Amino acid sequence: MKSIALELAQALREHVAPSLGAHAGRARLEAGAGGDVTFAIDRDAEVFVESFLREHAPSAAYYSEDRGLVSSDAGPQAPVFIVDPIDGTRPAMAGLESCCVSVAAARLGDGRPTMADVEVGCIVEIKSGATFVARRGEGVELHGGDGSPGEPALSANTDLSSLFWTTGFRGRPAAPLIDVLGELIDTSSVGGGFFDLGSACFDLTRILTGQLDAYLDVGTLMIDALPRLRARFEQVGGGAVLNNSPYDLAAAVLCLQEAGAVVTDGRGEALAPRPLLGSGHEFQMSCVAAANPALHSELVSAIERGVERLLARHG
Repeated sequence: MKSIALELAQALREHVAPSLGAHAGRARLEAGAGGDVTFAIDRDAEVFVESFLREHAPSAAYYSEDRGLVSSDAGPQAPVFIVDPIDGTRPAMAGLESCCVSVAAARLGDGRPTMADVEVGCIVEIKSGATFVARRGEGVELHGGDGSPGEPALSANTDLSSLFWTTGFRGRPAAPLIDVLGELIDTSSVGGGFFDLGSACFDLTRILTGQLDAYLDVGTLMIDALPRLRARFEQVGGGAVLNNSPYDLAAAVLCLQEAGAVVTDGRGEALAPRPLLGSGHEFQMSCVAAANPALHSELVSAIERGVERLLARHG
């Protein structure tokens, strides 16, 4: 599974890279299975995934953002590849660096694998060609775009005032999100740095490179805490809730965990039991990823305070 996952990720990167920044890729098509807008650049990448796996792994199943589960006659021992052909479609359309191919692999089993069943995770940066490849229990391998090997460089920072971190605003209502995260944004705005880079995979792998200390996504947690906010998420998301689905996180979470980083949901609970195959609100999950345990604990506490502010203002 590792070799096929990496070959698919690298082939997708080579296929998509010439289209970065091309305005033709911005044509909007219908929404995919995940509910997000499908652009022409997405559809082209999805067609490539189907063709590649038909040729190189015909007995495998796969799950992608636009197609959902494609299993044909795959049996329980067949691999299932969880593919996000372009994580960071909007940065890709703008020609920016923060877009990646994400491929995770597990066994299909009874058709209900969980995040704990992910055996392989591969992330390839589309613009640079840098790769992050993990196999459960065997660590994570980093290579630059020129093929040079690297090592994880997890930050030791635990000071929120010097925090370098990121979250995503796409599809999230800005004002309630700031109610939850505003304290962290203000605290880190001078001595640290806050970013929205447009790709969960790129965000998460910046923790591996040491460029960032943490990644937070609290959208699902906000809806759980205040269910009537879902209507606002749907309004911003064009009729769908667009928080992170398993295909956004599966490969990157394994890479971070194999490097020793801490990744949980917004309450500090494990992601392992979460369903791996699915999209839509019932499958989505919040995420707190931190370079070290002490920082993770600080972030979970800050989010708890943020949710209390959200409830005080809107509850």
